[in-house]
Amino acid sequence: MLKAIKITGWALTIILALLFTMSAFMKITLHETALAQASSFGIDAATYRFIGVIEIISLILFIIPRTGVLGTMLLVAYMGGAIVTHLQHQQPVAMAIAIETLLWVTAFLRFPELKQRLITARSL
Repeated sequence: MLKAIKITGWALTIILALLFTMSAFMKITLHETALAQASSFGIDAATYRFIGVIEIISLILFIIPRTGVLGTMLLVAYMGGAIVTHLQHQQPVAMAIAIETLLWVTAFLRFPELKQRLITARSL
């Protein structure tokens, strides 16, 4: 059972890594579609590129087991910002919420101590 949880956690990590890598790559390279979306949000190209760099650094921290919890918190904050930005501009948020949820599920599978600290009630 423990092995299955570990494998599932890493499989979900790979899926998230692919999603965040594609997203960051589009921002860093100033892909036409990404730049059009940024422009519609009032974000200039240099800022959007910087956001992509933050995204990739957070992802790297998430993937490395030793810094995974820190990376999780940074990606959760990043996705929270994305959700708020989409809401402010009346854009759909379902995909961002799904990614945020997948991120939490993955973090709880990979880092049981995180789940224990955040969810499990302790008696004093």
